[in-house]
Amino acid sequence: MIEGCIVVFVSYLFIGFLICVLLLYYVVPKCAQWVILLIFSYIFYSYLDIRYPIFITITATTVYLAGLMIDKYQKVLISYKESIKNGDIKKPSREEKLAYKTKINFRKKSIMLICLIFNLLILAVCKYTGFVLDNLSNVFDISSDTVLNFKMLVIPMGISFYTFQAVAYLLDLYWEKCKCQKNYFKFLLFVTFFPQLIQGPISRYNDLSETLYKPHKFSYRNIYYGSLRVLWGYFKKLVLADRVAIAVITLSEDCDYYSGGYVFFALLFYSLQLYGDFTGGIDITIGIAEMFGIRVRENFIRPYFSKNIAEYWQRWHISMGTWFRDYMFYPLSISRPVKSITTFFKNHFGKGAAKRVAIYI
Repeated sequence: MIEGCIVVFVSYLFIGFLICVLLLYYVVPKCAQWVILLIFSYIFYSYLDIRYPIFITITATTVYLAGLMIDKYQKVLISYKESIKNGDIKKPSREEKLAYKTKINFRKKSIMLICLIFNLLILAVCKYTGFVLDNLSNVFDISSDTVLNFKMLVIPMGISFYTFQAVAYLLDLYWEKCKCQKNYFKFLLFVTFFPQLIQGPISRYNDLSETLYKPHKFSYRNIYYGSLRVLWGYFKKLVLADRVAIAVITLSEDCDYYSGGYVFFALLFYSLQLYGDFTGGIDITIGIAEMFGIRVRENFIRPYFSKNIAEYWQRWHISMGTWFRDYMFYPLSISRPVKSITTFFKNHFGKGAAKRVAIYI
């Protein structure tokens, strides 16, 4: 998957495409710069497969509409409190206030969960249906012709990245950590911004929106340093990863001959290939964004120089690790079912077991 993504970036056609976008971006009126990015993001994604924009538009649209409804209910609560404070409505009892707040929060939560489940189901069906059916056909000896039609299911490139990014916005809005984006097309750009579309990083709305929609003057410094970052990414991919890949393929294809010490070198070379492919693509993404004056956060900080495994996972694919921490681990660890289990273990097995059980779950 990484290999397929990065090949798009290193083609001559993509370089020509990037030059055209940059020229138009700095020629048009500054208020229209974000529009140029949106149009060419769709052109870029459509070139990969004409069906891909359908999937990303469905995800962006459902999250956008859900966001509007969540924002509306948040404002309803604020308006209700202000009306009570100003004496516009009769002061309700504590029970009435709690019942009203519970009703509004239930509606908010229902909208969030429906949108969340819908988009995660799209991701699961697109990405894992073929994998599941292949294994079922092997286990139950089903003819390959039976699952042939399912194998034709479209798997949009980068679907994990843009789904996680959209879901992060939805949850941040639900938790009132970010403001609602009312402009539909600006939200589309947030989800479809082409440099990070196929390989990440997974940007947070508060971070990316700071520079994504702002007008940018032509800056020689941005072009210069952005180009250097892109060239560094090309070096990692074309010089490091692709050359090491030859050794990896040679050593792994003939395991009977290349055994013993060769296995160690195969592992070492593969780690270099993986690092070069992945971080090379991220360098290209960050460099391209910098050319437009847009800031994208770092995703790798020299992970192979980490002191331990915990530090390694804090420096490798940072945006993915923090996404799972903030949107899966923390919410699950403080959820009612997990709290109940933690309390049970604390009462029966002690504090040590109670602390570990949430992590294990």
